[in-house]
Amino acid sequence: MEDLVLNWDLGTGGLLLLAAASIALLLVLIMTFKIHAFLALMITSLLTAVAAGIPFDRLIAAIQFGFNPTLGSVMLLVALGAMLGRMIETSGGARVLTDRLIARFGEQRAGMAVGIASLLMGFPIFFDAGLVVMLPIIYAVSRRLGGSLLSVAFPSALAFSSMHIFVPPHPGPVSASAILGADVGLVLILGLVVALPVWYLVGVLFGGWVGRKYHVEVPTILSGTPDQEREMESNPAFGKVIFLLVLPLVLILLNTGLNMYAATTDDPDAFKAEPVVALLRTLGETPIALLITVLVSFWLLGWGMGKKGSLLDKVADSALGPIASVVLVTGAGGMFGGVLRVTGIGDAIAESLNSVGMPVIVAAFLIAQIVRIAQGSATVALTTAASLMAGVVIDGGFNPVETAAIVLATAAGSVGFSHVNDSGFWLVSKFFGLDVKTTLKTWTVAQGLMAIVGFAISYVIYLVGGMLG
Repeated sequence: MEDLVLNWDLGTGGLLLLAAASIALLLVLIMTFKIHAFLALMITSLLTAVAAGIPFDRLIAAIQFGFNPTLGSVMLLVALGAMLGRMIETSGGARVLTDRLIARFGEQRAGMAVGIASLLMGFPIFFDAGLVVMLPIIYAVSRRLGGSLLSVAFPSALAFSSMHIFVPPHPGPVSASAILGADVGLVLILGLVVALPVWYLVGVLFGGWVGRKYHVEVPTILSGTPDQEREMESNPAFGKVIFLLVLPLVLILLNTGLNMYAATTDDPDAFKAEPVVALLRTLGETPIALLITVLVSFWLLGWGMGKKGSLLDKVADSALGPIASVVLVTGAGGMFGGVLRVTGIGDAIAESLNSVGMPVIVAAFLIAQIVRIAQGSATVALTTAASLMAGVVIDGGFNPVETAAIVLATAAGSVGFSHVNDSGFWLVSKFFGLDVKTTLKTWTVAQGLMAIVGFAISYVIYLVGGMLG
């Protein structure tokens, strides 16, 4: 990023104007001229880079800066998750699990049950990976209940989002805790105090309202052909389906647990380098955990049920075509956000706000929120705000509870108002079958509410911490 030198300095005002104009252009291309989102994102990214003064011989490097890492991480997770989802869907496993959920919780609470399951899975699993794994269940429950997909999808998706943004061991709150000198264990406990009400108020209550207002049919992205579904149909046991959902969770928890234990040792790097530990940590890396689960699903739902390898190959292959657009558009969203980061808009805004002189917890929240809106990445917004506030927080004499509350307020700011420069926006848009306008009205608003509610709870914790001394 450092070698992507701009030809001129636009200043904070100019960068804000450039970002606003870029987002407006993107929306016009997609919503007015109906240009495919991937092409519109690429065109806007290139024009933004040129307008920012990035040299022509560095344009490709500028758009690859955000595209390559986003595509690399999303492609593996979405491809493996889609294969697993297709196996569970075509075998009848999703229907088996749906029948059991409805029999146990009733139709009125089945969506809530999916949301609670997502909260539990969301503890160690990243937002995008968890959402992809849960998609066949979300689709099946929604199909069985009727009504809008969003009534089931939003409580689940926002459960993953809440856990990802507020609760260690996810990278955002862990990084902010390290930067600001907060106790990670305390952040974890208080993070749950924030995440659970945020999920209920936004995911369940607001998500329920969204589901009643916007009727969205269940996408066919994970559905096989009629021939595949007929040949793969095996009505697997409920325990097998649960095992396939829990297996990646256990493997990823193994990785997380070993990493957290390593942090307590005298030499973390030496502990992680031990052959057995290194092997177990590798098995718990999210792509490897999903790969193992896909292979296990081939046995439990395929080979072990007398299905031919050629049929499984067709089912797995058929899962990849429909998700190509999801992966490319999500990568292009990362491209657009990356170009905005290259312009330096986030740093410029953060430095300007940091010099205003407002309460630390408010400043941290606002810096993270505005940087998030400006350039898209929640992680960048969180680490940028935490880095700028580090000196003030560390030297400010805050007690452990107050420091943890500042971390959570910063995290709240970093999640707010996801829109077209955020790769997660496009992931939700494509998997839920939403157009851009509807995604802005639903997902963007939901993420904004998460930020506001999350900050309010964090601020209350901060005040209580202050009273406790």
